[in-house]
Amino acid sequence: MSEFVIDRVWALQVLDSRGDPTVEVVVTTKGGGVGRGIAPAGASRGSREALELRDGGRKYLGRGVEKAVEAVNKYIAPAIIGMSSYRFREVDRRMIEVDGTPNMSRLGANATTATSFAVLNAAANTEGLPLFEFLGGRRSRLLPTPLMNVINGGAHAGNELSFQEFMIVPVGASTFSEALRVAVEVYKTLKGYLKEVYGPMATNVGDEGGFAPPMKSVREALEALVKAVTRAGYEVGKDVLLALDVAASQIYRDGKYVVDRSEMTAEELLELYLRLAEEFPIASIEDPFAEDQPRYFKELRDKLKGRSLVIGDDLTVTRAELVSEYFLGGVIDGTIIKVNQVGTFTEAERSITTLKELGGRAIISHRSGESEDTTIAHIAVAYEIGLIKTGAPARGERTSKYNELLRIEDYLSGDAIYAGSKFLK
Repeated sequence: MSEFVIDRVWALQVLDSRGDPTVEVVVTTKGGGVGRGIAPAGASRGSREALELRDGGRKYLGRGVEKAVEAVNKYIAPAIIGMSSYRFREVDRRMIEVDGTPNMSRLGANATTATSFAVLNAAANTEGLPLFEFLGGRRSRLLPTPLMNVINGGAHAGNELSFQEFMIVPVGASTFSEALRVAVEVYKTLKGYLKEVYGPMATNVGDEGGFAPPMKSVREALEALVKAVTRAGYEVGKDVLLALDVAASQIYRDGKYVVDRSEMTAEELLELYLRLAEEFPIASIEDPFAEDQPRYFKELRDKLKGRSLVIGDDLTVTRAELVSEYFLGGVIDGTIIKVNQVGTFTEAERSITTLKELGGRAIISHRSGESEDTTIAHIAVAYEIGLIKTGAPARGERTSKYNELLRIEDYLSGDAIYAGSKFLK
C-alpha cells in the first residue's frame, strides 16, 4: 500500500470565522492523494483541554499561529513523512510522542488537530472514497440529528443571556434534508418574531450564526423558540425539541452562578433546570454546572429521570478516561466530542467508541471559531453518532457542514437513514 505513504506535509496560517488566525495543514501521498485540515478554536474552554499554540506580541493582537505553523513544518512533518496515511492512528500516536506533554503544549493542539484531519482526508482521497465511507465502511448510512444554536448568549454573544446556546432540534422529519428544511423555516420565522418584538437590531447574529437579541432571561429565550416553532407551522415537543448549552463554568463566580442577573446556589440552579424541563420540551442540557461540580450533574440526571439528557463538555473535554469515569458514575448521559480538545482524531475516536460501548450518547461538535473544514460531518456519519452540533443554518462555516451532510445523503441515495429522536432517548 505504498500509494498511501505520506510524501509532503506543510502548514500555513489562515483565518477562522472570528477573523482569528488558525492552522491549515496540507498532506499529500505517493498515490496522488491530497488532504487538507483546518483547526477550529473555542471561546469557552474546559481547564483540561489540550492547549493551542499562539504567538503573542502585536501581530493579530497576539492571536497569530506562526509558532504552530512552524511546529508542523519543523517537527511534525519530518516525523510523519514516510508513514502510511492509511494507518492514521499510528500517525496520530507519532505526533503525541513528538509533543511529549500531557496537553499538547509543545506542538499545540491547533497544529496537531489540523494535521490529524489532513492525514485522514489524504488517506480517503488516495483510496478514492468519501471520508465517512473510508472510516466507517459501507454500513455507515445514518445521518445525524442537528442541535442548532439559534439564539446565542454567554461567551458567544454580547447580550445579557446567561446561558450560551438555545437550540432547536428537528426530530420529526423522515430525512436529513427535510429536517434541515424545518430548521431553516423555524430559524427564519424566529428572525421575523425577534424583529417584530425587539426591533431590527435583535436579528444580529453571534459567533455560531444564532441571533443575539437583547433578552434578559433564560425563559424569555425559550418562549421565543416555542413561538417560532409554532408560527412556522410545527408542533413543539413533536416536530421540534429544544436543547440548552449552559456552559456553566462561564457563569460560576465565588461559589455562585449568575443567571438572569441574579446569584444562585447550585441547588437553586438545579431547581431552575427542573422547572424549565417541566415547562419546555428540552431534549438535552449541556454543562449545567461548573466542571468541578460533577455531583450536581449526577443529582440533576437522577431527578430528570431520562426526560432530558445531561451532557458533559468542559467536564469531559473529549478525554476517554473522563468520559468513562463520569458515565459509569451516573454523572452524565453522554458527552460533546471536539477533536481539538484532545488534539488528534484518534484520541477523539477513543471517546466515541467508549461511549458507544457503554451505551452513552456522543454529540460531535464544531467550535465557535470555525472554518469551511467539513471533517466532523463525515465523522458523525462514519461512526453513526446520531447527533451533531454545528450552529445555526447560517454563515458559511456552519452551512458548509450542513451542505456536506446533504451531499452525503445524496451519495447514499435511498440508503440514507435519518436519526430523528432515536439518540435523544
